[in-house]
Amino acid sequence: MKKIVVGISGASGSIYAKRLIEELLKNEIYVHVICTENGKKVMKFETSIDINEWIEELKNKYNHIELEDINNLFSGVASGSFKFDSMIILPCSMGTLAEISSGLAKNLLCRTADVALKENRRLIIVPRETPLNAIHLENMLKLSRLGVTILPAMPGFYHKPETMDDLVNFVIGKILDFLSIKNVLFKKWGD
Repeated sequence: MKKIVVGISGASGSIYAKRLIEELLKNEIYVHVICTENGKKVMKFETSIDINEWIEELKNKYNHIELEDINNLFSGVASGSFKFDSMIILPCSMGTLAEISSGLAKNLLCRTADVALKENRRLIIVPRETPLNAIHLENMLKLSRLGVTILPAMPGFYHKPETMDDLVNFVIGKILDFLSIKNVLFKKWGD
């Protein structure tokens, strides 16, 4: 079974993380979720979801999801010898992006991103900030040069979205496409 780590920081856009986790579970992918304390607060504020309760509900339906403790640097995902296929951080705050870009690993989220980098595993960062300043852009460029995929939460409109779900599904579909996970979350160009 594929293993993917989903990191959630305190940036706005936690609905993206929720939707991605749901899709990964449907595709029988083992999901390790790492959420910062601010990520939990933002999710509660934006979606009224308590992530601890929501993950427990998901565990009743799926046996392939785990919520990791942000402070547990003894977690398996903190080690290069623990095999996971990819890591996606969404939404990714500029603070988390800066820590990863600087090689700081003060919590499990940044440590796992560091593991992905050092082990040459796929790392996708979905920044959620606007406007961007030169520091943000330099940090993204630095990570891109290291092989990180920077996939901003920028929905397209050629599929003629009618709802907020259509906009969210577009971004999640793009992430899944990049991971070579089949999906029909949005109408592809030319279909």
